[in-house]
Amino acid sequence: MQEPPDPRLADAYAYCEAQTREHDRDRWLACLFAPAGVRRHLHALYAFSLDIARIREIVSDPRPGEIRYEWWREALEGEPRGDIAAHPVASAILDTIGAFGLPRAAFTNLVDARTFDLYDDPMPGVRQLEGYCGETCSALFRLAAIILAGGGEPGGADCTGHAGVAYAVAGLLRALPWHAARGQVYLPGDVLKRHGVTREDIVSGRGSPALAAALADLRALARDHLAKARAGQGDLARASRAALLPLALVEPWLMRMERRGYDPFRSVVTLPQWRAQWLLWRESRRA
Repeated sequence: MQEPPDPRLADAYAYCEAQTREHDRDRWLACLFAPAGVRRHLHALYAFSLDIARIREIVSDPRPGEIRYEWWREALEGEPRGDIAAHPVASAILDTIGAFGLPRAAFTNLVDARTFDLYDDPMPGVRQLEGYCGETCSALFRLAAIILAGGGEPGGADCTGHAGVAYAVAGLLRALPWHAARGQVYLPGDVLKRHGVTREDIVSGRGSPALAAALADLRALARDHLAKARAGQGDLARASRAALLPLALVEPWLMRMERRGYDPFRSVVTLPQWRAQWLLWRESRRA
């Protein structure tokens, strides 16, 4: 695909790349291994996800957040309030949706699922956690696969579904220190109850053998979905397999959580950029 002729649209895509590079470096690195002609569209997709995910961080209470989400719903449904061109992420993602015929329902479902982030409600159970991860992260894998397929049917819906849950659960475990500090608990209630861990234990940052056992269960959940995603990768169109590259980082993250001295409330689980890039390169060769 040629570069967009509209300078404002070109600027919007450049903004999306800058946002992805700064705030979602792992996905930005993965985009380097995608065909050059679609990278800007992947950047738009990930910048959209970032914009939605960060609303909790920039509003003082849920009401302004709900208003932001409603603005996004209207924009996605073609009835925006205000000038879309003034919002670079909206401009780029709407252009991408049109270019590839992406299902708008997947975007509005993602917005609806993220409403959970505005409140401090507990995550009831594993089933609800998987549903949340599916509407948010699995949707990104699926939409990226469609983009890489040129707008065609990429297949592998189950594969991308499991991929999103694996990646999102690992990400939520990595983000536990930040979520706990602001009173959010994404760890499923049924798992916590089984091990005798309370919400107060999480938000107060109290570690214990019981919490360690609960977190081990969630790492096992992430690995189960990762294995299922790997098993179903052959059902995904070859051109779309680059959408799965971020999965290369899941197992290394989980392994770092199992190192001696790991503190779920204080340890920062990350990889040096050189290692992340090498893992993504190796994964791209396999794909």
